Amino acid sequence: MGASHANRQAYFHYNIENKYVAGIVLLGTEVKSIRSGKVSFNDSFCLFDKGELWLRGLFIGQYDLGTSNNHLPVHDRKLLLTKRELKRLQASIKEKGLTIIPLQIFINEKNLVKVEIGVAKGKKLHDKRETLKKRDTDREIKRYLK
Repeated sequence: MGASHANRQAYFHYNIENKYVAGIVLLGTEVKSIRSGKVSFNDSFCLFDKGELWLRGLFIGQYDLGTSNNHLPVHDRKLLLTKRELKRLQASIKEKGLTIIPLQIFINEKNLVKVEIGVAKGKKLHDKRETLKKRDTDREIKRYLK
């Protein structure tokens, strides 16, 4: 697998219930920027519009060597999933009040850019504290075992 960029805050703020891998519609300069690591997931999320799933708020920095054809850093990008997956996702967010968030963007073995998305439920404050405690405990154990 090629370059991978993870949304590290996603696991802190949400409990991930299901994961899906989706294709994403990109411009050439966006792919080049992703390869060079200019990606930020801050405030990004997925939403449905007319039966299609869109990724909103994903920042992909402009390509340094791009000309006037360079892309906008933040705009809605269409995610590519099968109709069955789209219906399943749409049903789960309507029934259970869940949300869909991007977890990671990566380049697969076929050199295609893919996005791993997760169906997630927001954590409460006490759950976030538990996550911090577990992280600190794991860090102490690793330090002790060295």
